[in-house]
Amino acid sequence: MALFEIVLRITHNSPYIEISRRFPSVKMFFWCNGEQDVVEIVIGNPEEYPLVMKQLPKIGGMIEESTDCTKIHLIIQKCACTRKNSVDVLIGKLNLLHVSPVALERGWEYHRIVAFKHEDFEELLQRFEEAGWAFEILRKAPFDGFIASSLALTADALFSDLTQKQIDAVLTAHRHGYYTRPRRSDVQTIAAKKRVPRTTFQEHLKKAENKLVISLIPYMHLYNYTPGRRKETLKIK
Repeated sequence: MALFEIVLRITHNSPYIEISRRFPSVKMFFWCNGEQDVVEIVIGNPEEYPLVMKQLPKIGGMIEESTDCTKIHLIIQKCACTRKNSVDVLIGKLNLLHVSPVALERGWEYHRIVAFKHEDFEELLQRFEEAGWAFEILRKAPFDGFIASSLALTADALFSDLTQKQIDAVLTAHRHGYYTRPRRSDVQTIAAKKRVPRTTFQEHLKKAENKLVISLIPYMHLYNYTPGRRKETLKIK
């Protein structure tokens, strides 16, 4: 069975797409369990936050919501995958695997699909055209079916064990060129610029790096057992 992994973006008439089009700093991520959608909204520009909040009640269907009142808004709503203008409805009974999350940014929905047959994916594109949707294929590569190594690597899985000071240390080190080759700065110089003791900054940085490696180990094990041919297709040329 020849499998293909496709990443594409589409745009059509949708309240969420319209919000992302109107507010460029907004990014949205959708997860669906068939009954509810979990929608995570990240708003980069603080000035857009109250404007976006005014738009959300107009969408309807919300069951529960929470916010940090600055940039992140989480919504649990009735599932939208059965609506007429949804990718899942157009996929229907085609032999395609729709992988969550769906991402929205600047008026586009970004989807990841595993196709078991070329004909089914071509049928899906035809359905997009018939619906009047604009779309663009961003990536199409052979997929050998080793799905375990393709599981989504979540931010929570990587960073939830880090303290804020450890996260700040890594971001600061990166910003000053500590991770470039050759390095553009060292721990002593970065600590001096931050006006903190070198030993304190180095401790935060080392602890963060150790935790990140430990978090990555399970994914490295999965990738390590990925067939060589698939590894080649994943390389950025």
